[in-house]
Amino acid sequence: MPTRIVILGGGFAGVYAAKRLLKRARRCGVHDLEVHLVNRENYLVFQPMLPEVISGSVGLADTVSPIRRLVPGVKLHMRDVESIDTANRTVTCSPGLRPKPLILPYDHLIVALGNVTDFRGMTGLAEHAMPFKTLGDALALRNHIIRLLDEADTETNPEIRKQMLTFVVAGGGFSGVEVIAELHSFVRRITDDYANLKRDDCRFILLHSRDRILPEVAESLGLYAQRLLQKRGVEMMLNTRLAAATGEYAMLGDGTRIPTKTLVATVPSSPNPVIEAADLPKDKGRLIAESTTRVKGSTNVWTLGDCALIPMPDDKPDKRSFAPPTAQHAIREAAVCADNILASITNKPLRPFTFKGLGSLAALGHRRGVAQVFGVKLSGFFAWWMWRTIYLAKLPGLDRKIRVAIAWTIDLIFPPDLVQLRIGKTSGVNHEHFEPGQFVFEQGDLGDRVYIIMKGKAEVLIKTGDNGEAKKVAEIGPGQYFGEMALLHRRPRSATIRCTEPMDLMSIEKGDFTALVMNVDAIRTAFEAAALARGEK
Repeated sequence: MPTRIVILGGGFAGVYAAKRLLKRARRCGVHDLEVHLVNRENYLVFQPMLPEVISGSVGLADTVSPIRRLVPGVKLHMRDVESIDTANRTVTCSPGLRPKPLILPYDHLIVALGNVTDFRGMTGLAEHAMPFKTLGDALALRNHIIRLLDEADTETNPEIRKQMLTFVVAGGGFSGVEVIAELHSFVRRITDDYANLKRDDCRFILLHSRDRILPEVAESLGLYAQRLLQKRGVEMMLNTRLAAATGEYAMLGDGTRIPTKTLVATVPSSPNPVIEAADLPKDKGRLIAESTTRVKGSTNVWTLGDCALIPMPDDKPDKRSFAPPTAQHAIREAAVCADNILASITNKPLRPFTFKGLGSLAALGHRRGVAQVFGVKLSGFFAWWMWRTIYLAKLPGLDRKIRVAIAWTIDLIFPPDLVQLRIGKTSGVNHEHFEPGQFVFEQGDLGDRVYIIMKGKAEVLIKTGDNGEAKKVAEIGPGQYFGEMALLHRRPRSATIRCTEPMDLMSIEKGDFTALVMNVDAIRTAFEAAALARGEK
C-alpha cells in the first residue's frame, strides 16, 4: 500500500508542501507515495498582487495559477473540509456534484487551512462589509466601484452622491493599506471618463485601531506611508475601531456615522471552524506545533501557515514568538514539513524550522512603496520597483510572469479599463426535477440541502439488517419537505429518498437554511418539531 499524505488547504503552504513531497520522495528513498490536496478552488492565489486586480493593473487570471500545473502528480479534490477524525485517521470533505461525502484516509495529515473572515460580534458587517481575501472578493470590489461611479455620474441628490463617492477601508495592515492605495489610484484615474465627476468629489478613509498604519514594518516606514497617503487625500482615522455597518453608513466605536456605500473590511480574521472542532492542541484556534511543524503530541499530523503556531528559532523562554502569517514563511515551513514527513517515513532525524524572514514590502500606488529588506529601509520609487521586481520573480509559472509584465507595461501607457463584469451570485434556492427511479439522496450521504416537494411523489427507504436491504417506510408528496434532520442534527442522512412519480422540488442550500432557522423562531420550532415527530415515528 502506498503512503498517503493528505494536505488540507491550497495556499502557499499547502501547494509548496505538495510540490516538495513529490519532488523529493524518491531521492529520500520513498518510492510509493500518494499526495492528496483538498482545496475549494483548483488554483493558488498569489495574494501580494490581489489588490492590483481592483485597478486592473494585472489581469483577473494573472494572479492565480492552476494547482495541477504547479504540482503535476497531485490528486486534487475541489471540496470544503467538513471534519478531521484523528482517531480513525480520516478527513471528511463536502459533497461534490453527487450528495456523497468524500472520506480520505491518511497516513500523514498536513493542516494548512489558514484563517477565515469572521464578522461575529460586529453588527451588520456580515451583510454590508466587503471582505478582501479571495480573487472573487477583488473582482466584486472592482465591479462595485465601477457601478457606483456610473450611478453617481447621473445622481442629482447631492447627499446620496456624496455617499456613493465615499470609500472606507477598515484595517491599516498590509492588506488594508494596499487596498486603499490601489482603490484611490483606480478611482482618481477613471473619474476623468465621467462628465459629471471630479477627482475632488471622491473621499477616501482608512480606519485603523492603532496609532500608526503598517505596524509590520519599522516606525519610520509606517509614518512615511501614512504621510504619503494623507498627502494624496486619504483621511486617516487612527485609534479608531469599526463597530457596525448598515447599507447606508459605517459606524465607529465612538458612535460616529460615515455615510458610505463602500466599506471594505480587511479585518478581522478568525480560526477555521474545522480546526476549532478538531481534537488537536490549540491556542486561540491555532494549532500548537513543534519546531519541526508537527502538531504537539501527534506523530502524523503537521500544520503550516496562518493556522499554525510554529516557534521561531530565536525563541526565548520569557518571550515566545511564532512564525508570522506571511507567504515567505509559509513556503519555507512547507519545505521543512515535507522533508520531515519523508524523514519520519524512513526513520531519519527531523530538522527544525529556522527561517527568520527576509523583510517586508508594501506597494502604495502611484509608483511608490516601502520596503524593509535585510534590515535596510527603503521608501518611494525604488521601494515600489523592488516590490514589483521581487514579486514578479516569485510569481509561480513563466507564463504568469510574462503576462503580468505585459499587463504592467500596458498599464503605464493606457488608462484603466472600465468594463464591469456582471457576475450574479448563485442563489441558495434551486428548482430541481427528478424522474421515477432517481435517488434524491441515499442513506449515509452528507446533508447539504433541504427539499420541498412542489409536484410528484417519492418513497422513503431505510436500510435494515446486516444485508443492507432497503425497506419502504413512507411515501411523501406535494407540500411535504424532507432532508432537514441531517442539517438540524449535523449527521448523515438517515434514509434514502427515491422518486416514484415525475417530481419537481425546491431545494434550499445548507447555509441559507441554517440562517433561516437560526433567526426565525417560528420556522426553527416547526422544523425541530417535525424532526422530533419523525424520529419517534
